[in-house]
Amino acid sequence: MTFLKTATLVAALFALGACTNADRFGPGSGNAAGGIGAAGSVDDPTSPAYFNAAVGDRVLFQVDQSTLTSEGQATLDGQASWLLTNVAYSALIEGHADEQGTQAYNLALGERRASTVQNYLISKGVAPNRLRIISYGKERPIEICSDEACYMQNRRAVTVITAGAGV
Repeated sequence: MTFLKTATLVAALFALGACTNADRFGPGSGNAAGGIGAAGSVDDPTSPAYFNAAVGDRVLFQVDQSTLTSEGQATLDGQASWLLTNVAYSALIEGHADEQGTQAYNLALGERRASTVQNYLISKGVAPNRLRIISYGKERPIEICSDEACYMQNRRAVTVITAGAGV
């Protein structure tokens, strides 16, 4: 009986091992869900995942400012180029602020930041009907602490890519 259990276990392991071979159905068949350049992956230059990782989905702002830095402009140049190439997508631009100041002030500041990004992308040729803005003010921090390092990360505008050319 022990021999039968061992033989069955070995056969099961070999069968499962065959499932891990990406080219088991012939050369180049690979696993489309996780292969390099697979649709929707971070390696697919037409995917929102690629946009977030390679192009950059956010720009940071100085204290109480809605003026773009040179780094922010460089990121937005990449975003504009990606959006002009990938016309099947639209964008929601989220404006954010750090926790300093009142809720009303930070909502207005977040809106100015989102509008600045929207206007910059439009100036680079992105159609206005593909861009929408929203302000979250200080309500959605990504860093929580009373320290400049945290505040700096929360003073941002984030471009969220969505399917559909018009929002």
